[in-house]
Amino acid sequence: MLQQFITGKRLTLVLAAAAMLAGAAGALAQAPQSPQLADKAPESYTVVKGDTLWGISGKFLKDPWRWPDIWRMNRDEIKNPHLIYPGDQIRLVMVDGQPRLQLSRNADTVVVSPTTRVTQLNAEAIPSIPPRDIEPFLSRPLITGRGGLDNAAQILRGRNEERVVRGTGDIVYVLGIDQKAGDYWYIYRPVGAVLNIDSSEVLGYENRFLGTARVEKFGDLSTVRIESAVQEIQIGDRLVPAPREVLVNYVPRAPDKPVNARILKVPFDNIETGRDYVVTLDKGTADGIEPGHVLAVYRVIPPIVDPRPSSQQTVILRFLDPTTVFTPREYVQPADERTGLLFVFRTFERVSYALVINSTDPVRPGDWARKP
Repeated sequence: MLQQFITGKRLTLVLAAAAMLAGAAGALAQAPQSPQLADKAPESYTVVKGDTLWGISGKFLKDPWRWPDIWRMNRDEIKNPHLIYPGDQIRLVMVDGQPRLQLSRNADTVVVSPTTRVTQLNAEAIPSIPPRDIEPFLSRPLITGRGGLDNAAQILRGRNEERVVRGTGDIVYVLGIDQKAGDYWYIYRPVGAVLNIDSSEVLGYENRFLGTARVEKFGDLSTVRIESAVQEIQIGDRLVPAPREVLVNYVPRAPDKPVNARILKVPFDNIETGRDYVVTLDKGTADGIEPGHVLAVYRVIPPIVDPRPSSQQTVILRFLDPTTVFTPREYVQPADERTGLLFVFRTFERVSYALVINSTDPVRPGDWARKP
């Protein structure tokens, strides 16, 4: 469903100051009442180029995604945190017997306060997560209501009429291009409804990303060149203006309220996936899901036959033989098993996308995603 590639020419990052999310398997343990320091946590760490903040966080905390607790940040600061750069020093101090993190720059302690800066990808600020991990998904997934692309620009014909499909470099003629929307467009194909886990409810309508195109000549029927194609492009496919590719990099954090989401899909319609891949969840903004939320993956284990004598009432199987009796078995339900962590980065009203951060077992459609 999702495409794994992007050129990312205009990506900007709203970088989080100390957005720390774990890459260590220890983050899979159930979160304790208060954050615990990692074994052999350093007293300080100097940031170097190439670091990511969630990688740094694993040096200090056993459950590093809980770092806002140790920074003592409020809700506004979580959404607009400070920035960290190579050469900055993160120091671990004790305040009233509780661990705290402080940021030092040029030997001066920086007070963590709500600030935001928008920079290009080649800026020096340290990102909270590796941009390459979710860059392909920043604006590419598209979930709409019914008929969401019915009024979008449409490919009517290609320059070579004999060809059924088109690809990179081909010219197509498109109806409905608005010059005010610019000359850079995304190509989509409606693929159908996104259903909940038991297929009883429509959550939205998925549109598959096919490629990018640039307008060479505007008009009632615009001349458009396909710049990139990740799938074959056909007559009738739709075009929408390419959105500004911005990553709103909220601080990784647990949701404020309980969440019981289900994983609907994994990449390429596989039956399972793992770390560094993206999954589709059946909860979105209408359910309180926000970019930056960290969710734990749980696998429901099937009931196991109880070997102890059954307390169920014995029944006579009259349709076989009046003398034949049957005692129903009893089952024992194992506790759900925690198998991974997810980082939510893209949300729609009733659907969201999350990156698998850690996994001890394959992540599958039907698994639960809950507040860790």
